[in-house]
Amino acid sequence: MNSVDLDRVVLHGVDANTADSAQNTQKVDLHSHSLYSDGELSPFALLDLVREKQIDTFALTDHDTMEGSLLVESYAKDIGINFIRGVEISSYWQRPSTKKSYAVHIVALNMQSLAPMHALLEKQKQHRAERALLICEKLQQVLKTDFLPEIRELVDGHDDRITRAHIAKILVKRNVVTRLQQAFDRFLKEGKRAYVPFIGVEMADAIQIIHDSQGVAVLAHPTKYDLSATNVRYMIERFSEAGGDAIELPPSNESPATRQMIDRLIAQYDLKISVGSDFHGSHMPWLHLGHVPQLKDGQVGVWEG
Repeated sequence: MNSVDLDRVVLHGVDANTADSAQNTQKVDLHSHSLYSDGELSPFALLDLVREKQIDTFALTDHDTMEGSLLVESYAKDIGINFIRGVEISSYWQRPSTKKSYAVHIVALNMQSLAPMHALLEKQKQHRAERALLICEKLQQVLKTDFLPEIRELVDGHDDRITRAHIAKILVKRNVVTRLQQAFDRFLKEGKRAYVPFIGVEMADAIQIIHDSQGVAVLAHPTKYDLSATNVRYMIERFSEAGGDAIELPPSNESPATRQMIDRLIAQYDLKISVGSDFHGSHMPWLHLGHVPQLKDGQVGVWEG
């Protein structure tokens, strides 16, 4: 894999002369979602909240679409936000010995040549739409109700924007469940009656396409995939071997032991750091815009020169 030279990648104007090594002079949030995927706010309303929170450097990283991100680039500039193009790519990796696939999300940042990324995202959108319809078919079989028309209203009729969170919202609205998590626990997560896996792009291919697009590849929330510590370590090893550039730090509410493990792996594979809140909106109140972990001494952020 041909890796991007990160020393030459300046994320929209943040260079070595303006960046501190521990976010002391700026607030950074490089992982968030709008209603173009499973977030609550429009991209414009999200940027207004970013300005209110006094976040300086920000990326909108909707799932498998850059529509919202590209829509608000000019607006971000107008209101003084250092805005970075972004997208969160649904991907997978495998253990060669077992051929078992594991889901992983790769955040792509600061793409300068968009054609390779757009080609990938068109395929991803098609897969997303097909998956959403299959989930709704399974729910109809189980619950004897067609929820698809109501779900489509949440995404303005765009099937490729339907996520499990949208489906869970309708199940709450229709009193099938009382909480979003209950919808996942009863119907939508792996092993349940309406679960349909998302087979996206292989991790190494995703990283290559990001680099072909002159962007930076970030392994998103590495401790959120319900993996053993052994598999987390192996996933990061595979990510590094494929030319991945940076690891997103685990949130501050995770255990010190978890952070220490990730810090060791970052140092071992000489990776850079990304930080993000993974903000979605009021339906995920435990995720707060701008609330991100701090870098440790010696760690280098992808937003730094």
